[in-house]
Amino acid sequence: MITGLATRAQVKIEGTVQGVGFRPFVFRLARELDLAGWIVNGADGVMIEVEGAAEAVGRLLEQLRTSCPPGAKVERMSVRPVPAVGDSEFTIQPSCEEGTKQLAMSPDLATCADCVMELFDPTDKRFRYPWTSCAQCGPRLSMVTGVPYDRSNTTMSRFALCEACRAEYEAPGNRRFHAESTACSVCGPGLVFWGADGQVSAEGEGALQQTCRIIRAGGIVAVKGIGGFHLWVDATSEEAVQRLRARKRRPHKPFAVMFPSLEAIKRHCTLSPGEAEWLTSPEAPIVILQRLEDISLVQGVAPGNATVGAMLPYTPLHHLLMSELEVPVVATSGNRSDEPIVTDEQEARRRLADIADAFLIHDRPIARPMDDSVVRMARSGPIVLRRARGLVPRTIRLPESIARHTEGPVLAVGGHLKNTVALLDADRVLLSQHLGDLSALETEYAVRQAIDDLQWLLQVKPCAVACDLHPDYRSTRLAEELAARWDVPLIRVPHHHAHVAACMAEHGATGEVLGIAWDGSGYGTDGSLWGGEFLLATY
Repeated sequence: MITGLATRAQVKIEGTVQGVGFRPFVFRLARELDLAGWIVNGADGVMIEVEGAAEAVGRLLEQLRTSCPPGAKVERMSVRPVPAVGDSEFTIQPSCEEGTKQLAMSPDLATCADCVMELFDPTDKRFRYPWTSCAQCGPRLSMVTGVPYDRSNTTMSRFALCEACRAEYEAPGNRRFHAESTACSVCGPGLVFWGADGQVSAEGEGALQQTCRIIRAGGIVAVKGIGGFHLWVDATSEEAVQRLRARKRRPHKPFAVMFPSLEAIKRHCTLSPGEAEWLTSPEAPIVILQRLEDISLVQGVAPGNATVGAMLPYTPLHHLLMSELEVPVVATSGNRSDEPIVTDEQEARRRLADIADAFLIHDRPIARPMDDSVVRMARSGPIVLRRARGLVPRTIRLPESIARHTEGPVLAVGGHLKNTVALLDADRVLLSQHLGDLSALETEYAVRQAIDDLQWLLQVKPCAVACDLHPDYRSTRLAEELAARWDVPLIRVPHHHAHVAACMAEHGATGEVLGIAWDGSGYGTDGSLWGGEFLLATY
């Protein structure tokens, strides 16, 4: 018990603070500083009460502001003094579901260096286990089924922890302390290889080796990841790449390429420090890079293009496959052109049967589809071309001067192409993952699921729906349907004004701006199609 004069503070933190090892981080820090109290996951973030010497309390607060775990993002932190109660130790309390629900959990995070080391350590219990993870890495949003972020509210709930994993999960000094995705070969998901007929022909290590044999022979394998399926093929075989293009009916659009290592990328592409930082970050997006003259990476990967979308392995399964193959592979979304990514193995058998020669699957269900994010570096910094795995559900905060004039929640249904839906609630905008083009019926199903998903996770009902001014966009018709069903106003927004306002919100602009929207045609306020526009605009 703390003796002498004690200070106690109550701290509320909002942001990405669930599923990133935040509670274990605070727990260990409090113990190091000889502080007592507790931390709890809530529906809207985390709450901490900490008690001890004033200097130690101050040091903990400073660490919360400056030294959070990788993947964590503190958006708002409020501190108030409360009476000391004489707690004897610091504890992690059971999660609380009270409060306004916010999507406070982390995006899916790339496998950390410690887990990769264990993956290739023959003496470790998780040696070559394809789904190893800890409190700072692994699937998050793609497996969550409810809030707060606890194992019972994820698709890992079906996998009861074995005795050894349970001991790690409950040990404060362990890297897997309260890591909801933790598992091992004894208690976690398993790996299975299906032939083209959907029959099991190998499991575990045998499934890995069979996959590599098919790819080396020029075959196409549909690989189930953390957010959906990829189609894998040898990127050094023009014949294999062209076979994939023909089957996927994608004659020209570039394919993403996964490289075995950062050193391998350097042999094929120019690489700036900023680009390398993104590639090796916990978000692990596809990064658009300039290609070098290279005869091993075939032209069919990106026909007539001086760039290539490069990424590194971001799951243990990827690391195991790439360490065996040792060559770049095309790892493109497992779908037909313009359709959403496939997430379920039975669905994959139906929709990818005439594309893939075989399937590498596992039995952890995917709660929601999650494509790879795409980033390109510019002189001014990174430009996100597609927000998905690793970047969703990061929120955009509206400037306070704007937020106080908004009434929410407001659902925005996006455009017809490259659709994303968004929910405005109070001062934050939460965007869904990239969903695809609404020309495909499957994408409309995915959009409807994403809308239901946001409402269910946040437990809110929109009081208005926003859509594009174009009357024939499928998203506009969906908005009309939803507004009528919910009996709420429909807000129609000119296409290019929406682009400018979105850019203003992203960068926190508050006054009048001269916005340049240069993305082709968009429906204008006079009922005609406008081209690129210079708009003097406010929100």
